[in-house]
Amino acid sequence: MNSNFFKKKKLHINKIFPNIRFKDNIKINDFKTLNLANKNDLTFFDSIKYKDQAKTTKAGLCITTSKLESFLPQTIQKIIVSNVLFEVAKVLKNIYPNADIDHPDYTLKKPAKSKFKYVKFGNNVLVGKNVKIGKNTFVGSNTIIEHGVFIGNNCVIGSGNIIKNTIIGNRVVIQDCCKIGQKGFGFIPMKNKNFKFPHIGKVLIKDDVEIASSCTIDRGSISDTIIGNNTYLDNQVHIAHNVQIGSDCMIAGQVGFAGSSQVGNNVSIGGQAGVSGHLKIGNNVKIGGGSGVVKNIDDNQVVMGYPAVPLREFLKKK
Repeated sequence: MNSNFFKKKKLHINKIFPNIRFKDNIKINDFKTLNLANKNDLTFFDSIKYKDQAKTTKAGLCITTSKLESFLPQTIQKIIVSNVLFEVAKVLKNIYPNADIDHPDYTLKKPAKSKFKYVKFGNNVLVGKNVKIGKNTFVGSNTIIEHGVFIGNNCVIGSGNIIKNTIIGNRVVIQDCCKIGQKGFGFIPMKNKNFKFPHIGKVLIKDDVEIASSCTIDRGSISDTIIGNNTYLDNQVHIAHNVQIGSDCMIAGQVGFAGSSQVGNNVSIGGQAGVSGHLKIGNNVKIGGGSGVVKNIDDNQVVMGYPAVPLREFLKKK
């Protein structure tokens, strides 16, 4: 999905890569992932894990390597590089020059009663420009809601929260001291100074979600971070950039998700479990507390341990 939270420059591809000759000097509409890109979008392909998406992408141009280019459609213009993610970071910095650092929101003000007639605010709440909050929503004291955030109807937002770059559905409960929508942990290691990876995505929290105290939910780097309907997060859960969690999930305290992992529907995860990045967890999965998930899990599995294995296998080791 397109992000509406960051100013975007529309540049021609020749300006982005001046040392490469292109068949068509396309004006780049946006930078998107393989599965979401269209004809005038630029995308990237850096891992064989995404070969199926590469084969069907509709993007006009793709940054990739010589080893991976054969998986892309012949019609796509390929930009061959040695370090895909470094090139992606530089391109994003050109198109979205302010998305690599979270600058303070200087549009924050006390909410005007005339604008939010059906919203109840606690003390010392600050709201940014173009924020929309639905009817019968409560916002607790000392909460900050930055520019462009959308919050639906009948929500309860606790005290001490900071919410930015986020769209929230209806009947959502966010308890105290959560940080939602900030830049994720992304950079390209370099010898003298690391190159920050811009984060142009957002957080989508769907209807009937409950998020307990002191959770941290990073916005997406290129795609979005998503929490599905009726999913509950316990205290101190960390959700990294691009993570997608399905509906009807129950995530216990201090669980951590590394970036770009996908979790199906009706998944239960016990406390202090960890999920590595770029993994797929199927539907109706149960993961025991303290487990370390380092590979994909199919539907209807029960796993436990480090590394997480099927429960019967885990019990045999005891």
